[in-house]
Amino acid sequence: MSDASNVPWTIRPERPEDAPLVDALNEAAFGPGRFAKSAYRLREGVSQVAELAFVAIEKAELRGSVRYWPVSIGGHPALMLGPLAVKASERGRGIGIMLMQHSLAEARAQGHAVVILVGDEPYYARVGFSRLPPGRVRFPGPVDPSRILGLSLKAGEMLNLSGEVRRAKIDDAVCADGAGLG
Repeated sequence: MSDASNVPWTIRPERPEDAPLVDALNEAAFGPGRFAKSAYRLREGVSQVAELAFVAIEKAELRGSVRYWPVSIGGHPALMLGPLAVKASERGRGIGIMLMQHSLAEARAQGHAVVILVGDEPYYARVGFSRLPPGRVRFPGPVDPSRILGLSLKAGEMLNLSGEVRRAKIDDAVCADGAGLG
């Protein structure tokens, strides 16, 4: 784990002017096919949790970003982490881990109870995520159940959740007919 006082980048809240840079970073990291994935479909028409969006800046350049989205699991509120993106040339430096540590601490301080994501367990386990029992938390659309990970921000909260992951709310009308997301 990196010591925040010895790193050359700064983690700060995402600002409105960062949005185009974050979008370009996500495009470079995940490509256009990302929009077809279940996690992205759950974000359609939903505003991110702005107070949990952070960027890593080094020498006035965006190096990484993390965002969260409100979801509901079996009717209970939760957060969905993602996308987490780090500029390709900067990977392996600890930027992604520090972005998650910082944002998860802030989510905990704000009283959020649970965070889920779809990702690689060995990487996300470094900040406390673990694989959920198959079938307990289900995403709409195809998702590899071995990649559904969760983290309790309040002791034991993940143990109580089961059910379908849905949008917590709709902020902008979108057409999601047939997507099972409404």
